[in-house]
Amino acid sequence: MLKFPVCLITLLLLLFLCTGVRAQSSPEPAPPATDQRLYDIAAAASADNLERDITTLVNFGTRHTLSDTTSTTRGIGAARTWVFEEFTRISAACGGCLEVFYQRNLVEGDPESRIKNDTWVVNVVAIQRGTQDRDRIVMMSGDIDSRVSDPLDGTSDSPGANDNATGLAGAIEAARVLTKYRFPGSIAYVGLSGEEQGLFGGKGLAAYALEQEWELLGVLNNDMIGNITGVDGVTDNTSFRIFSEPYSPTSANDERANIYRRFFGGEVDGSSRQLARYVHRLTEQYATNLNPMMIYRLDRFGRGGHHRPFNDAGFPGIRIMETHENYNQQHQDLRTEDGIEYGDRLEHVNFPYAAKLTGVNAITLAGLAAAPPPPPLVMIGGTVEPSARLKWDAPKTGTPVAGYYVHYRLTTAPQWEHKRFVPAGELEYTFTNMVVDNYFFGVSTVGTDGNESLVVFPSTLIPRGL
Repeated sequence: MLKFPVCLITLLLLLFLCTGVRAQSSPEPAPPATDQRLYDIAAAASADNLERDITTLVNFGTRHTLSDTTSTTRGIGAARTWVFEEFTRISAACGGCLEVFYQRNLVEGDPESRIKNDTWVVNVVAIQRGTQDRDRIVMMSGDIDSRVSDPLDGTSDSPGANDNATGLAGAIEAARVLTKYRFPGSIAYVGLSGEEQGLFGGKGLAAYALEQEWELLGVLNNDMIGNITGVDGVTDNTSFRIFSEPYSPTSANDERANIYRRFFGGEVDGSSRQLARYVHRLTEQYATNLNPMMIYRLDRFGRGGHHRPFNDAGFPGIRIMETHENYNQQHQDLRTEDGIEYGDRLEHVNFPYAAKLTGVNAITLAGLAAAPPPPPLVMIGGTVEPSARLKWDAPKTGTPVAGYYVHYRLTTAPQWEHKRFVPAGELEYTFTNMVVDNYFFGVSTVGTDGNESLVVFPSTLIPRGL
């Protein structure tokens, strides 16, 4: 038998061990768990600014869609001119960082509708363009218009302090806060019109977004974010609601999508629901003394809001609003009956609470604008196998990508419970000895600063042989 000197054996062993150490590449470190900027952004909205802006909007008397459009002091024409000028002032303060414009569409009159005669419905849009992905947009909206008891009454005083000067003032204040920063993706701050007459402003802007080929990641519709005392007698300034659809209505008549949901899941995992989960997660992470409440509905029971037209066009959209509504202050003529004061008056708005919900919007806008876009396609496999497998496509983006998070949760869990980091360049992951039957899975993209995209639920099976 051939014999080697002990010293030679020792040398060979050391070389083997050293080679082995070099061959084992260190795992890529996960990006930071938090973005410190978002703590500052969450607390930056000013209650004083909101009070001033809401007061200004109330002082236009009425902002009804059918009210005066020529006066400089009263009616929706004066109100939208002021909104345009306010966005322009904010843009001037940041060196012209906002593209401010009117987006309008003609609504043909219909004797059976809330618009009897042909009417121009005019939205005000301000876009803060991203440094990398200019057409990738996340939007915050509030409504310019107001109304009283009669939806066709365009002349009576209709202050609309909470519904919805609060949401519109929130969008303006979010622009003041976020234009102090720069993000890879774009942010749109929008005042929509025609909401009370039939969501016409949202319909018009959703069509415009399709025409302009916006990559609209999400719409945060803010409608009533300033009331803390409800008709139920509860006063609460520490919670708010997030309404979201389970999946896109554009897929409701898609036979393949329905078959996939039936056999593989996804009934509560559409893009709007993922957007709602994103708001919930960031609120818990960055906000103080504020509890998000997920509502698994498009909107309030039997009612609607201005995110719906965007959902109808295939875009993710949610509604953010107060937890406790007071119906005596919504859509009411100004009056007092049996000791009850009716009407949407300024004194019913809690400005610090509106500032907190504006902060929720601001961190969501910042997080999505800072993060890379989500994977365009996520696939899943693992049928009758001991392990679940995920594969996905890399997004096309100029935003730096640190990698991906693969998420999983029990099928009965409302939020994503666990995640694992996968470095950039790797586009698959196997959950060894995790049976696919028992969990839901998803994938998000994560940037070098730790900001994540929305989670994408698998929409197809991994082809055989891959």
